[in-house]
Amino acid sequence: MSPPAIIAPSILSADFADLGAECSNTIKRGATWLHIDIMDGHFVPNITFGAPVVTKIRSHVERPTTKHGKGTFDCHMMISEPKKWVKEFQKAGCDLYCFHYEAAIDSTAAESPESTSELKTNPRELIRYIHECGMLAGIAIKPETSVDVLWDILASNQEKEVPDMVLVMTVHPGFGGQKFMASELPKVAELRKRYPELNIEVDGGLGPGTIDQAAEAGANVIVAGSAVFGAKDPAEVIAKLRDAVESRRGKL
Repeated sequence: MSPPAIIAPSILSADFADLGAECSNTIKRGATWLHIDIMDGHFVPNITFGAPVVTKIRSHVERPTTKHGKGTFDCHMMISEPKKWVKEFQKAGCDLYCFHYEAAIDSTAAESPESTSELKTNPRELIRYIHECGMLAGIAIKPETSVDVLWDILASNQEKEVPDMVLVMTVHPGFGGQKFMASELPKVAELRKRYPELNIEVDGGLGPGTIDQAAEAGANVIVAGSAVFGAKDPAEVIAKLRDAVESRRGKL
């Protein structure tokens, strides 16, 4: 059986003028996690917010008391130098640090924003580093990246080098409100087939009209932005997303 449903609304669609209350209320309405999109204007052509904002909203949402628990801050790091920011986001209140495979294979081993390094990092080393800093580790892939790049990483016999979650992007990262790409669901299905107990996240264009496809493929961590924050009844939408995943768990 696949893991329980985790609904992680993306605060990129929230009202930034009242962000603390938006985050708190979303958890009260039934969300499990909050998905926090961090964009640096380099890895993706957009800029959102950084560690100081995460610090501020952390004070509005209680920390999870269990691994993957309610209140988890799922920070989706769409940045070109992911290792540089691990410690900063750990201090800010991040619980799950999800970096992009594409950035990890092309970035340095520098461990702070102001430092430099001649050494390169790699996904396994970065996952280990995130775990050593006390956070869960996620690894994300863009639509143009084959799921095959993940097999060696997931098969590692070193527990600290194995990610706690894989994120399959169902839009091109960088902007909210894009149309769901069903073409990415075979990646989800193959991941679920090989790793029945893995947390598999989908992000992009998810809502009541697309959740059934994602759930059928085996996704259990659902990121939804405008579908939740733009709804008349966000709690109802969150419940529908959760039910769609839970109703299929025993079939996968």
